[in-house]
Amino acid sequence: MKDLMKVPFVDLRTQYLSIKEEIDSAIESVIMDSAFIGGKRIKDFEENFAKYLSAKNAVGVGNGTDALSVSLKCLGVSTGEEVIAPANSFIATSEAVTAIGAKIVFVDCNPKTYNIDTDKLKDTITQKTKAIIPVHLYGQPADMDKVVGFAEAHNLYVIEDAAQAHGALYKGRTVGTLGHAACFSFFPGKNLGAYGDAGAVTTDNDDLAVKIKMYANHGRVDKYNHEFEGINSRLDGIQAAILNVKLRHLNKWTLRRRQIADIYNEKLSDTVITPWVMPDVTHVYHLYVIQVHRDRQRLIKHLSEHGISTGIHYPTPPPFLNAYDYLSHKPEDFPVSFDLKDKILSLPIHGDMTDEEAVYVTDVIRDFYNAG
Repeated sequence: MKDLMKVPFVDLRTQYLSIKEEIDSAIESVIMDSAFIGGKRIKDFEENFAKYLSAKNAVGVGNGTDALSVSLKCLGVSTGEEVIAPANSFIATSEAVTAIGAKIVFVDCNPKTYNIDTDKLKDTITQKTKAIIPVHLYGQPADMDKVVGFAEAHNLYVIEDAAQAHGALYKGRTVGTLGHAACFSFFPGKNLGAYGDAGAVTTDNDDLAVKIKMYANHGRVDKYNHEFEGINSRLDGIQAAILNVKLRHLNKWTLRRRQIADIYNEKLSDTVITPWVMPDVTHVYHLYVIQVHRDRQRLIKHLSEHGISTGIHYPTPPPFLNAYDYLSHKPEDFPVSFDLKDKILSLPIHGDMTDEEAVYVTDVIRDFYNAG
């Protein structure tokens, strides 16, 4: 075994130091101009992010959860209507649905991709179904041909939850351009992360973009002129300036994530279950998630003792959280998601990770299982 090495799950400090001059200059310019709310930085980032995705419009909002709820609201989803979302996701996906008074309807995940199981969508449709939110979980696009086909057949809106999939591709098209709207989080640990909460909605519908921008800014047409009641969920100037800098480096960081994933795949595929990637997609590996069938807690402890940080995404699928006790779901309702929760383990991966660190992680895992 190699000497002890510290391998963080993410390393935002190293990332910052690699682009320190650009970041510091961008933040200073906002402060010097007192351009904290609204202004050129937000407009620049919205235009740059839309261009990066090949989307017509991007609208900055306060965070990724608001991006979802604002999109649903502005598409006309209302109280009592139903929205389909995967059982395997972070609570933000379902939380955004109930925040606008709609009802969340969960669907189990595909056992290979962990994304929404499109074969089970037909079991969820009712007269009240209004929209579907496919989540591009861990950085791999959902099966959007089947999602969009199902939505078109039943006259549903499609809102992509792309919070973990900045720059991912589905059959040559960028995630964020495949539905009626798409929602991004720029939480600091994301592939494209701010230095606080931030989010965006992308859409090719110009009217929807205008409505979202107004709704997220108090329903405002201009100062003190409010066409309707909205909320306060604005991307601020400092975060927009930071994101403008980081966007220039995103492709480089994504390539590094994919290179680390290749090392993991090569060295771990005979030891654990490594991620399965659909044909014709580009996975951006926000998370690198393996499955282990025994001794997960002992493995986590072993990795920690060797300086390696890990995570579980997610230890409790949303249908089984206390927050959704009122839905009275049972394990047999979502057997795949319920089974996976005790097997999945997220390994360190980020845009500044070295080959040496990745090989060290694989050596420690292999040694653990070889030792029995």
